[in-house]
Amino acid sequence: MRIAVGGSLQHGRAHGERKTVRPLSELRPAEAGVVVKVGGRGAIRRRILDMGVVVGSPVRVERVAPLGDPLAISIKGYTLSLRKSEAAEVRVEVAGE
Repeated sequence: MRIAVGGSLQHGRAHGERKTVRPLSELRPAEAGVVVKVGGRGAIRRRILDMGVVVGSPVRVERVAPLGDPLAISIKGYTLSLRKSEAAEVRVEVAGE
């Protein structure tokens, strides 16, 4: 079951756990989730995928620059810096919301 709430999708789970799908750019430091979709087009999408941001990968936001751009994320054992516009193309399922 999917319910649109404030621009994000929420998935109801049989055992009561709710998971929300949000853009990676909206996560705060220490928030984590699993990549469910990589959007974008052309070279930007290819670059994101080549850096290891692929569906099913756990991801965690480590830091956000003082002005909000770029973001430092941990994925597949390394830290990656993404522009906010690039992170907005990645959808992440966040547990516990």
